[in-house]
Amino acid sequence: KAAKTKEQPPEKKVPAKAEEAVEETEKESAPRTPRATAESMAAKQREISVSEFFTKNRHLLGFDNPAKALLTTVKEAVDNSLDACEEAGILPTISITISTVNENRYRVCIEDNGPGIVKEQAPKIFGKLLYGSKFHRLKQSRGQQGIGISAAGMYGYLTTGKPVHVISRTGKGKNAWGFDIQINTRTNSPEVLREETVDFPLDHGTRVQIELEASYKRGKRSVDDYVQQTAVANPHTEFHYKAPDGQEFHYPRAAKELPLEAKEIKPHPHGVELGMLIQIAQDTKARNVKGMLQSDFSRVSGQSAQAMLEKAGIDPDKKSKDLAAAEIEKLHQVIGATPLLAPPTNCLSPIGEELLRKSLEARYKADVVIARTRKPAVYRGNPFQIEAALAYGGELSGEELAEVLRFANRVPLQYQAAACAISKSVLSVDWKNYGLEQARGAPPTGPIVIAVHIASAWVPFTSESKEAIAHYPEIIKEIRLALQDCGRDLSRHISARRRAAEEFKKRSYIEKYIPHIGIALREILELKETEEKKIVQTLRDTLERSRAKAAVSASEAAQIEKQIEEETEEKPAARAAS
Repeated sequence: KAAKTKEQPPEKKVPAKAEEAVEETEKESAPRTPRATAESMAAKQREISVSEFFTKNRHLLGFDNPAKALLTTVKEAVDNSLDACEEAGILPTISITISTVNENRYRVCIEDNGPGIVKEQAPKIFGKLLYGSKFHRLKQSRGQQGIGISAAGMYGYLTTGKPVHVISRTGKGKNAWGFDIQINTRTNSPEVLREETVDFPLDHGTRVQIELEASYKRGKRSVDDYVQQTAVANPHTEFHYKAPDGQEFHYPRAAKELPLEAKEIKPHPHGVELGMLIQIAQDTKARNVKGMLQSDFSRVSGQSAQAMLEKAGIDPDKKSKDLAAAEIEKLHQVIGATPLLAPPTNCLSPIGEELLRKSLEARYKADVVIARTRKPAVYRGNPFQIEAALAYGGELSGEELAEVLRFANRVPLQYQAAACAISKSVLSVDWKNYGLEQARGAPPTGPIVIAVHIASAWVPFTSESKEAIAHYPEIIKEIRLALQDCGRDLSRHISARRRAAEEFKKRSYIEKYIPHIGIALREILELKETEEKKIVQTLRDTLERSRAKAAVSASEAAQIEKQIEEETEEKPAARAAS
């Protein structure tokens, strides 16, 4: 061993940094094992159904928390009932019952007297997302996307494992069918667990029952508040509501006639984007491009179509399907630059000034209720109409911020107020000009309720949960004008009340000293007691006549002021029309 040790050369010490460099070089030169390949990644790709997407993103549909989930479920079922009744020409009578199953589970039952649902359609309506009849129609309606009631059933199934129970009858003497339906989120398709004939007390109508995890509370943004506001926006509807705590509420209908029927219209050229124009050109049944412009769009005459095609350099007799991409793009540019009539407004069905005023008077004990309905306007080729109302005084609290009621197509909007165009418009009005107190960046303070309703063929909601309206300048402008119009009438009312209060104060002061004046005159002029009484009565009559004359003058002045304002508003409109 000693000899061997002597023969071996001494080991050279390698610096630590050099060793690390060698190791790094060896690692870099060694073949790497890939974490994933194109083939392995492709194998993981699969189609995502819309119901599977919303299962993981149910907050987009309004099921953020248990309290909101209960409200959204009731709202979606009531919306469907109201739309169905109005479309069938039936005055709606809706019963809402919420019962407690246990501490955090509730059973919601909505029953209506509508036209009912065809047996074959019921599973798809309640067990398939994005299935409905309103998405492709341009007319005012509460539902739009075909998501609401099926999403509520999906939420109930996810949280409780219970299917949706549906009973429906389409006419007297016909069978009433009962279903138990649940949604297959993998395929976005309904699974019918039960289908049989059942007893149903109504000649026609539908009953929907959903069990879900939720929480019930009173106050603002509650189901109780929602039902009250829905009764305000739908005065032609009778509501029966039973809360989980057993309290029952009845809201009788204030109108015995249905709202004006909204008619379906065709899209307006100014609201069509390039991709949509390409799709219409491919799907049209018209024989040529000119026919497509006239038949597939509203407010396009033969003369307008001919002029637009000539400007775009397109043969009017050319088939729409043969148009090149460059030609369609040129036509789209020409359409945007061509003045056309505004779209028809018979697709709208506003509440109306009189009914809106009656509804607010029934709910709020106020001194005065002012309502205004604006003329229809247009955003992105879609017609819309704004209605506003103010309830002031009476038993309303004067120490708190104004209560703002937001409605879209007769549906109350309970959440996301800060993101809504209605709230922005309310804050943008200078309420101090109308006799109200207002802090910067806040609604007015005082005994006032502000209600705003937008009626539109397509309401631009900010999300699928339909809780806030997008900030389109045209919409904000119309809301401001409607609120300012109401504010001017409110200002006159507040000024008249203030003048009356001051006059009463002065009158009381004068009346207090009239007897003393009579006594003084009797002593100075040595009058009899009967003459003193006559003088006192004369003074009182004079005071009363001057008060009545002042009241008439104030009323005449207010009428003249209002007439001047109306004429000032009409002149620019008349000039624009001419």
